[in-house]
Parts: sequence; structure tokens; C-alpha cells
Amino acid sequence: MNTRHVLFAGGLLLATTAFQAHAEDASCATVKLGDPGWSDIAVTNGIASFLLDGLGYKVQSQTLGVPIIFAGLQKGQVDVFLGNWMPAQQSNYDKFVASGEVDKVAENLTGTEYTLAVPTYAYDAGVKTFDDLQKHADKFDKKIYGIASGAPANESIKEMIAANEFGLKDWTLVESSEQAMLVQVGRAVRRDEFVVFLGWTPHPMNVQHDMKYLKGGEKYFGESGTVNTLARKGYAAQCPNVGKLLANLTFTQDMENAIMDQVLSKQASNAQAIQAWLKANPQVIDGWLQGVTTRDGGDGAAAVKAKL
Repeated sequence: MNTRHVLFAGGLLLATTAFQAHAEDASCATVKLGDPGWSDIAVTNGIASFLLDGLGYKVQSQTLGVPIIFAGLQKGQVDVFLGNWMPAQQSNYDKFVASGEVDKVAENLTGTEYTLAVPTYAYDAGVKTFDDLQKHADKFDKKIYGIASGAPANESIKEMIAANEFGLKDWTLVESSEQAMLVQVGRAVRRDEFVVFLGWTPHPMNVQHDMKYLKGGEKYFGESGTVNTLARKGYAAQCPNVGKLLANLTFTQDMENAIMDQVLSKQASNAQAIQAWLKANPQVIDGWLQGVTTRDGGDGAAAVKAKL
């Protein structure tokens, strides 16, 4: 075999290897994201969608309750969930992820808070812990404002009430959407009324309201937590290029808060706020797309940046 043949064979081998490295099942062309309807996951799903679209994939975002998302991952009806808040979703994690029925791909956010909160004026008046709630029951009208029915945090609150933890047996959980809960909080704050609600970071509520998180509920809500990226079993192996992106995809609280604040203050749509943030911080794209190509094997980072 002469030199020309050796070079040709070597080039063909490299090309074949590169193709195989990024070859994916045809079903990988569409990525199905679970969306619980929360502002923070709207941002992370929006970022993932922008990146995937730039890489040549289609994205389907399905708005579902958290328990249904986990069941969808188990059944292969949902591909990816970027909103596994821990330890708030510990029971779902144990049932589906720890059991091996759903895969954990990455930890995408750290240092989160997810527990009951009150306005700072209520905190300064003596409501600093879960035990303090019952001492001021009349001021709170014995109501705790939560999010959508079926949310793990709501279930934790129901467990507290049923078990008469912190003397809360006569209290009521008001279940509604995240937006409706925050409307109620805003109304109470404008009137300087006491209100206790489910709070979390990252979220613009921490900027929009002067608020404090209560201590003492760690049995139900844990300490400072994390958010995981989950995928249906075997997804990262079946769709290795998307799997690599998901493994790289991490966020910061400052990033999410900045984008959400633009959206909730109605200064921009979710897509506009995401693109504006990425234009101002293009360096993050290189990290997210390290080792990731377009669906047809091209330069992933260049393709995504071209969308900006």
C-alpha cells in the first residue's frame, strides 16, 4: 500500500470514527423536556431549547406536574427534566432515580433554598422559625400559601399539618399556581399583613420582596439544596451528543435571577431575556458546548453563536 493509500485509509477511518461518535438514533432528533410550570425551570428549559435548536434538534416542552414528569421519564414519554429540586423531591428521587428506573445526568445548580418564607417585617416581629407560626396563627389566618397541587413541597406541608408538627393541625394549605401564590404575597406585603408562603432561590421573589426563610423545617425541606438534571433510562447512551450537552449544562443563581427578573417585570419575553443574557455572556456557550457538535457533526458552538 503506498503513502497515498495509507493517508486515504487513515482519513476515512478518522471520518468514520467521528461520524460514529456523534451518530444518534433517529428518535434523538426531537428532545422532550418536562416543564412543571415554574419560572426557574422555564429559564433553564429555555436555555436548553435555544442551544438544542442551534444544534439542529427540535424541542417539545411538556407542561406536567412533577409526579407525572417522573412517571413520564420512567415510561420514556419524557426525555429530560432539568428541575429535580433536592431534597424537596427526595421521595420521587428515591422511587425513580435511586431505584435505577430514571438516570441522573448532572447536578445543574447548587446553593438553593426551598422552604417556608415570610416578609421581613413578620420575621422581625418574631416569626423566625416554624415553631413561631402557631404563636402568630391569627395574624396568618392559619393559612400557608403553596404552589400547584401535587408539588412535592405541598405534600411536605400537608404531612406537617396532618402530623400536627409545630402545632399546625388547624392550619390550611392554599394550593395554587406559582403566579397566583406570588400575587397573594404581593397583596399581603402592600397591606403589611402577615403571610407565610413557599419560597425558593433562585427566583426574582427574593429581589421583589424583602423576605426571610424560616428555620426549623429541615426535616421536611432539608438544608441548602441542589437541582439535578434527569433523563429517561439509557437516554445519554442512546443520544450521546445531547447527553454530553446535558452533562455540561450548569447554571448559576445570578444567571437565573437576572433572566427571570427581566421576564417577571415584563421587560422581555423568556426567549428575549435568555438571548440578551447569552449575548452579554457568550463565554458560557463554549463551556456548555465543549465536546458537543451540531446534529450533523458540525461546530456546535459556532452554530449556536450564529443564532445570537
